[in-house]
Parts: sequence; C-alpha cells; structure tokens
Amino acid sequence: MSCLVVGVRFKAAGKVYYFDPGDLFLSVGDGVIVETSRGVEFGTVVAGPRDVPDEEVVGALKKVLRRAGDIDMEQLRANQEKETRAYEICTEKITSHGLPMKLVDVEQTFDGNKIIFYFTADGRIDFRELVKDLAAVFRTRIELRQIGVRDEAKMMGGLGCCGRELCCATWLSDFSSVSIRMAKEQNLSLNPTKISGICGRLMCCLKYENEAYEQARECFPEPGKRVLAPDGMGRVTGINIFKQTVSVELQESKLIKEYPVTDVHTDFPEGGQIERPNNKNEGAGKQSPRPAGRDQKHEKHGRGAGSGK
Repeated sequence: MSCLVVGVRFKAAGKVYYFDPGDLFLSVGDGVIVETSRGVEFGTVVAGPRDVPDEEVVGALKKVLRRAGDIDMEQLRANQEKETRAYEICTEKITSHGLPMKLVDVEQTFDGNKIIFYFTADGRIDFRELVKDLAAVFRTRIELRQIGVRDEAKMMGGLGCCGRELCCATWLSDFSSVSIRMAKEQNLSLNPTKISGICGRLMCCLKYENEAYEQARECFPEPGKRVLAPDGMGRVTGINIFKQTVSVELQESKLIKEYPVTDVHTDFPEGGQIERPNNKNEGAGKQSPRPAGRDQKHEKHGRGAGSGK
C-alpha cells in the first residue's frame, strides 16, 4: 500500500516535512496551512504530490488544512511585523537585565500562540526573569532557545569566501559532520582562516568533494610508503590527484622527482631495482626504463643473443 504526500518547508533552506494533501490539488510553490506539533503553521510546497510506501511513513501523517488564501497572507505579514517589534523589545530587555546573550532571531507561530526567541551565548543563561517580562508584554507563550554558531550563520545569512551566498542559508537543510582530516585529504592549507566559514567552524563545502578524493586516493600509494620508481627505490613524499602524479624521494640520490602514478610500483621483489640501459644498447632503440622484472629478462635475452653471435 502507498499514500500520497507533499513536501512542505517552513523556512528557506529548512527541513522538508511531509503532509497528506487530502483532496487538494497542490503544486510546487503553493502556500499551505498545516497543523504541526507547534500548532498551525504556514508553509510552502517544495515537493509535489507523490506516492510513497506505507513503510517509509514515520508516525501519523498530518493533513494539509487548506491552501493559503488572501486572509492567510495578511496574517503572515502581520506576524512578520510583530516579530520585528518583538526583536526590538527583547533586545532592550536583555540589556536591562545585563544578560550575556545575543539575540539572533524571533519567530511567531502562525496562530500567534507562541513566540520563539533564538539566541547565542557562551554558556548557560538564567533567563527566567527575562521570560516573565516578555510574557507580561506579549501575553502569550514565550520560548527562549539557545542555538550554536552554525545555526546563527544559517539564520543571519551572508557571503562565503567564494563570493556566493552561504550554502546553509540558501539550500543546505542539514549540517553534516566536517573534520580537519577532510582538509588534509584534499591537500588544503590548514590555516584556520582559510578553511573556516563565517561561523568560525570548518566550512561545510569541505564535505562536498571529500568522497571523490577518497575514491581517487585508492589508486595512489600512501605518503611515506616505499616504492619502486623508474629511477630506483624511494619513498613517497606527496601525490597530485589532478595531475595523476606521485612525488618520490629517491633512496640513493635523495632527489625528489615526480612520476606518473602508473610508473610507480608498490609490489616488487626484495632488492628490486630498475637497471639503466648500458652504453651498448643506447643506440638500439633507446628504450625507456621498465619495472625491474621486465628489464632483467630483457637484459638476459639481449646478452644471450649477443653471445650467440
């Protein structure tokens, strides 16, 4: 069995929630009024009607109450004006109470039953007196919610170092885990100012290409590994995924040379070396160096042919 659902988003770049459209014919971009755990809310359809198996539906699927009309749009604009006023009043109250917190955003539910104040702070804040003052002013339920710096950047928006709007503020609905190892895998500078976003955390875009780098690295030897290069034994000092080359520090000369990854071997016999062509063979073809096993066979064959003559 399957059921018909539509995807609804309540904020720009927010999570998508699914609802039962019922008898309504909805399309992407339509404003709708739905019932959520927080009460009645206004949302925008971002995924058109589609059938999904019953097993994929988690919990009870709530219905879309109606398509948003002119009255609903007026209510939405009125709520936005109240949010602006609530922000100013809350900022004044925070200053008067001397609380070490920064107000980021204010959100009022569509039905006006609750106002949510989002703030950041270094630690836990005792804001009980602040809640009492706000409740006395607005005569409704008050909720103060502490958020992190990444959520603050998502709400505030801005421009990244690439010159484009922040991914988290435009389309990224969930924050993925990002580690310094991803920057190392991509051979990026580990300077915090170059790999951190405006939130002060590692940039989310480090995650985007990390999987491609991990797959590409499977074809390369690990740095520090002992390898057999065309000019002899050595150790890997670096790789270049884009050029498909490996930098090797040669064991004898201590020079660092760059070779195509296909010319560097990790599987070789103990003591394996690449023999250089001797002077007698230089004029007969000027063959390029090959892996040790093949060169030894070729040299033996050449000597045998010469002795036969």
